[in-house]
Amino acid sequence: MFIETEDTPNPATLKFLPGRTVMAAGTADFPGPEAAAASPLARALFGLPEVTRVFLGADFITVTKTHDADWSLLKPQVLGVIMDHFLSGLPVIEGETEEEAFEVAEEDREIVAQIRELIDTRVRPAVAMDGGDIVLRGFRDGVVQLRLHGACSGCPSSRATLKHGIENMLKHYVPEVVAVQAVE
Repeated sequence: MFIETEDTPNPATLKFLPGRTVMAAGTADFPGPEAAAASPLARALFGLPEVTRVFLGADFITVTKTHDADWSLLKPQVLGVIMDHFLSGLPVIEGETEEEAFEVAEEDREIVAQIRELIDTRVRPAVAMDGGDIVLRGFRDGVVQLRLHGACSGCPSSRATLKHGIENMLKHYVPEVVAVQAVE
């Protein structure tokens, strides 16, 4: 099994591409070991003390390290855990993942549908290339709320991406949008 790695805009995060499907549907973000109960792969990665976050995408895994950890030492360990997991035949996720839902006011349903379409078709594919994900979490009074996952969470350039990239695009196509903000 050959696993490729790619740098991400977040220097604390690397993207691992195992050459096979990781998540058949959706994504899964584990901001710490306590959140990884449903994923044997994420639990194994958190067994490495320098791992602080794990994100599972369609065909990739992003791993975030502690600030003082050295990728030259940690990367081979992560590769070993990923390889062992896929060779073991264990599932990546046990059970089903849940889609994050939020309340939408009746008068905002059409606007939210437009925002969701733009994010799903223009933003998420580009962000996935960098090892992350952005999920729509709400819309109220013209403010779009987005949750950052994977390499995007904690990335130094995520604020610029939100304000100068995503916010400008959404304002252009959906005049009702006045601002974009990240939420946890």
